[in-house]
Amino acid sequence: MPSDSGRADHDQVLGLTVHGLPEPGPALAGSEQAARRTRVGRWKMLMVLLVCAAPVVASYFTYYVIRPEGRRNFGELINPQRTVPQAQAVDLMSGQTVQLDSLKGQWLLLSVGGGACDEACQQRLYFQRQLREGMGREKDRIDWVWLINDAQALSETLTGLKQATVLRVPPEILSGWLSPAAGHALEDHIYLVDPMGNWMMRFPAPMTVDTAAKAKRDLERLLRASSSWDKEGREPIGH
Repeated sequence: MPSDSGRADHDQVLGLTVHGLPEPGPALAGSEQAARRTRVGRWKMLMVLLVCAAPVVASYFTYYVIRPEGRRNFGELINPQRTVPQAQAVDLMSGQTVQLDSLKGQWLLLSVGGGACDEACQQRLYFQRQLREGMGREKDRIDWVWLINDAQALSETLTGLKQATVLRVPPEILSGWLSPAAGHALEDHIYLVDPMGNWMMRFPAPMTVDTAAKAKRDLERLLRASSSWDKEGREPIGH
C-alpha cells in the first residue's frame, strides 16, 4: 500500500495534468462560432433556392422525362436553351423603347420577319394568333410576338395585330439568340420561349394546318406541366 506521501505526490500529478490543459481563447471560440453561422446560413440559402426552383424543375422533368411511351413532341427542343438577351427594342405599337428581356414572365410564340411582311410572313402571324386562341382559357399565359429585323415600315395590308407584341430588334441581336434549322432562314420558323425567357423549342417550317395541330398539342402539354408555377401575367416567378 502506498504511503500518504506517495498518494499526495500522485494526486498532485493528476491535478497538474487536468488543470494544465490549455483553454480555447476568446478569438478561437469566436472564429468557430462565425464559421458555424456561415455554414448554417449557406444551408438555409440552399434550401430557399431549392424550394423556389422545385415547381419549375418538376414541371420540366414531367414534360421531358416522365412521358408515356410513344409520346413525341412535334417541336424541336433546343439544348442548351438560350436566354433572351438584354438589348433595346422599339415597340412599334407605342413607339417607345423597351428592353427585350422585359418579355420574360409569359410563354412566347415568336416569329421574325421584315416590316413589309410578305405572304409567308402573314401566314406565320396567322398561325401564331390561331395557336394562342386555341389554348382557350389558358391563352392569357401566352403572348404572340413579332420581331421585325429590318428598318422597313409596317405593311399597310396587315390587320389583326392589336393583341400582338411588335418589336423592332437589331438583326444581329436576333441572330445571336435564335437560329433556324439547317436549310432554313431565321424568318421561316415559329419559336417558343418559356416564362423564364429561355428559347426552348423551334417548330418545323413551314407551318400548315396539319402541323399547327401538332404544335398545339405541344403547347397544351407544356401549359399543363407548368400550371403549378406559371400563371397569366408577368409576375416574377417564385412570388
